[in-house]
Amino acid sequence: MNPITQTKPLDVPSAIAQRRAIKTFKSDAIAPELLKQLVELTVAAPSSYNLQDWRIILVQDEAQKAALSAAAWNQQQIVQAPVTFVFAADAAGAKKDLTPIYNQGLQTGAWTESTVNYFKTAIPQYQAGLGEKTREYAIKDAMIAATHLVLAAQSLGLSTCFMNGWIEDKVKEVIGAANDPDLAIAVLVPVGYAAEPRLNPGRLPLASNVFVDRIGNPYEGNA
Repeated sequence: MNPITQTKPLDVPSAIAQRRAIKTFKSDAIAPELLKQLVELTVAAPSSYNLQDWRIILVQDEAQKAALSAAAWNQQQIVQAPVTFVFAADAAGAKKDLTPIYNQGLQTGAWTESTVNYFKTAIPQYQAGLGEKTREYAIKDAMIAATHLVLAAQSLGLSTCFMNGWIEDKVKEVIGAANDPDLAIAVLVPVGYAAEPRLNPGRLPLASNVFVDRIGNPYEGNA
């Protein structure tokens, strides 16, 4: 089907307020230029030391979508949506060649030579200090990027659904990473045009789970 024309982007507060987890999608394609914009906004997310240790796979092929759905307990939103973003996290990302990241920081003027030299020492020390938590921290970076995706998508007239129901080993097989022990799957996010709207189920009163300084001192929303 022909791509739907992009709507006027929403502002960030509106995108946050209007976002819902969509379970059924239209088959309408996402225009290539819109998808590229979405990807660029997704990877604009922050990450520890700007490592960008996420690995994002756009699953669009029909056979790949069917295989990914099977790895996610046959949830149909993956088959229905034109693309599903698989957010993987590379726990060994900091051990790889970071020269391109350093060079880009220097070229943009964001980092000085002294900053880069500091990072060359600090990043290995930081990763060594994490120990077994390197996987967890890489997943955190990937989840931050995924959050950028869902809000950017909402702003651009698209809908999404965070998916946490899948079998990691099977998802890794689908994306061609079955033999990579350092790669972890963070989340799956189908993206497309909602087939039907979903109402806001509401949120608990702020005082029930937001606190000031310490748990037990509820935040009442007062100045």
